[in-house]
Amino acid sequence: MKWKKLGQVFNPTTWNDGLKRDWMKSHSQSVSTLIKDDCVRVYFSCRPKREKSGGMTSNTTWLDLDKNDLTKVLRVSDKPILPLGNLGSFDEHSIYPSSVIQVDDEIKFYYAGWYRCKSVPFNCAIGLATSKDGGDTFKKFNLGPILGPSSKEPFVISGPKIRKFGDNYTLYYLAGNKWINHNGKPEVIYKLRMAFSQDGINWVRHNQNIINDILGENECQAGPDVFYKDGKYHMYFVYREGLDFRSKEGRGYKIGYAYSNDSIQWIRDDKNVGINYSNYGWDSEMHHYPHVFNLDNKWYMLYNGNEFGKYGFGLAILEDE
Repeated sequence: MKWKKLGQVFNPTTWNDGLKRDWMKSHSQSVSTLIKDDCVRVYFSCRPKREKSGGMTSNTTWLDLDKNDLTKVLRVSDKPILPLGNLGSFDEHSIYPSSVIQVDDEIKFYYAGWYRCKSVPFNCAIGLATSKDGGDTFKKFNLGPILGPSSKEPFVISGPKIRKFGDNYTLYYLAGNKWINHNGKPEVIYKLRMAFSQDGINWVRHNQNIINDILGENECQAGPDVFYKDGKYHMYFVYREGLDFRSKEGRGYKIGYAYSNDSIQWIRDDKNVGINYSNYGWDSEMHHYPHVFNLDNKWYMLYNGNEFGKYGFGLAILEDE
């Protein structure tokens, strides 16, 4: 498959519609779409300025794209869709990577709650919220996560992507398998995993890595977005070196590709990913969190660029099938 880039769509660092949003000064990460009658709604996480202590938070909000021109932003929400959690909650400091799915008149919103720790910088678990007003506002399912660390997945649980194949739900996500103390700084290594559910709440974990490594055992994998097309399941995800990925060129996130006949056993095939870094500009050093969706029988990909999506997201269209 080959993807044609259509350009940068949204940059939170320069967006100005006259409204004050202190909670959105940078980043539009981990995009997920909801196809509505009059627009394509894009959910994303954004960040305010860092706290004086150096701490970081993030919130999730949405914007609407013109269905006739997906590079045109119609409106941006004036508030986050959910409040951060209370003291000690799993989502106290961030509501971060997310995925939405509509089931009848309800919209389910799966997200990673991020909370700070002492010996390591953070930990994550996956939460659920629902909307009854078309995806404008959401209510948390409960105060705790629906999927968190377990005996076989003991560390970070994050990056949920929800899909419904037939009558059952499949959740693709990342799970940390170890922390490494690298030059005095803890770094987490995580792999792609999956879980199954009949109701979207109670999950049975596959408890196995689903994508093989090509960069060695410390390869990190995230953002597994899956769709069904032409008799196969297709997955776009990102991968990077586990260490020195922030400071050394070429070690940051790139988009990878895999395919499957049953959505469980995956064959990695990065040579057919069909999208690469640009020669210059906002996505010349990193690609992050691809999201694929279908509109009017055309396949599109939204994805983040440099610095983990600090400068927003862009759009590509599948042109060679």
